[in-house]
Amino acid sequence: MKLKTFRKGGIHPAPSKLTSGMPIVEIGVSSEIRLELAESIGVPARCIVKPGQSVSAGEMIAEAAAFVSAPVHSPVAGTVKRIEKLRDPQGFWREAVVIATEHIETAVDEAEEALSPRTQDEVDALTPKEIIDIVGNAGVVGLGGATFPTRVKLSIPEGKKAEVVILNGAECEPFLTCDEVLMCGYPDRIVAGCRLIMKAVGVDRAIIGIEANKPQAIAAFRRLLKGCDDISVQPLKMKYPQGGEKQLIYALTGKEVPEGGLPVDAGAVVDNVATAYAVYDAIYNRKPLTQRVVTVTGPHLKKPGNYLVKIGTTISSIIEAAGGLPEDTGKVIAGGPMMGKAMSRLDAPTTKAISGILVLPESMSKRRSEEPCIRCAKCVSVCPMGLEPYQMMNLSIAKRFEDITKLHVMSCLECGSCSYVCPSHRPLLDYIRYAKQEIRKMPKK
Repeated sequence: MKLKTFRKGGIHPAPSKLTSGMPIVEIGVSSEIRLELAESIGVPARCIVKPGQSVSAGEMIAEAAAFVSAPVHSPVAGTVKRIEKLRDPQGFWREAVVIATEHIETAVDEAEEALSPRTQDEVDALTPKEIIDIVGNAGVVGLGGATFPTRVKLSIPEGKKAEVVILNGAECEPFLTCDEVLMCGYPDRIVAGCRLIMKAVGVDRAIIGIEANKPQAIAAFRRLLKGCDDISVQPLKMKYPQGGEKQLIYALTGKEVPEGGLPVDAGAVVDNVATAYAVYDAIYNRKPLTQRVVTVTGPHLKKPGNYLVKIGTTISSIIEAAGGLPEDTGKVIAGGPMMGKAMSRLDAPTTKAISGILVLPESMSKRRSEEPCIRCAKCVSVCPMGLEPYQMMNLSIAKRFEDITKLHVMSCLECGSCSYVCPSHRPLLDYIRYAKQEIRKMPKK
């Protein structure tokens, strides 16, 4: 079968999948959990607990504060110690709820144990609206990194119609394997979650796109779906950023999302495979999203692996479980090397957005000296959106933000392909991100 891919640009960084095939290992419960209220794109959740209040595992501690918002739940039984502002991994101040953990030995509250899963008949009886409401109340968000509230994604705007659900199993970001390990270990749960998403958005067809460097995951789904005609598996060419939403839609359907449009404008609803797993957990097991698989990796890390981490666990304790910080560490990144962001604080808590923790040695951490642009246009040739990164950087330096909007800068995926290929080592993506931040502050015309 021919491997499908997107049309414009793209690069081929080394996969560096050091943790491929490693099983999921659960990290023990910390004595203290710190939960940020901004766990999704959109409005931060509204805190509904007070200091001194006891909470059970799975209890909602912050409710959605707007349509584009998602509630936050405690992953442990414990007592609310304080509500305060703390710094996130990048050093920004965030409102958070700090919970002192109880029952560390069992790590499971009795109330959670007593919660019985839904039977298949009960699941089958759920209406699309009930599925969407349950997913929303469970705090499920996109686990590919964007953390867009899944309830919002499943609520198709009036006048639009979905034709196909696409599950993103590309995982094209170097080093990360958290999606791969889920696909290999729990394809049945991901498929069950996929069918719930299909029912919620009213479609009878789905495609699971997986990069060809994950043959075990492809084989697992093909075995499970043999004889099924509603869900298909499509191997994808290894090319970054294959997992970009617009790139994936084009690769699997041949349709393009119009500029400023939504995936549903191309007839598609796209969710990450880990999100589909979380949908399954919310519907079948009545579990809110309180934990996720995180790839903890790096060339010199003693115990790299795929760890099941409770949201709110500190980055430092996760790294400690992976063998501790190597002496030659130069940088720790939240996510992968292409789209991830360097961390300035390791005492910050992990969030729903963090799919990986990459520990790089000093030798791989230093940026090379920036040199003048030689107008080679390599950044243009690899841009998957067909943009002109070199020109956008120049305008960003000059603070000509009105002009940069005419170059469609807001369509930038922030994939980092331009910076990766630049022979002059210019920080193209940094200046593009800066310009986008400034444009968002400008009055809308």
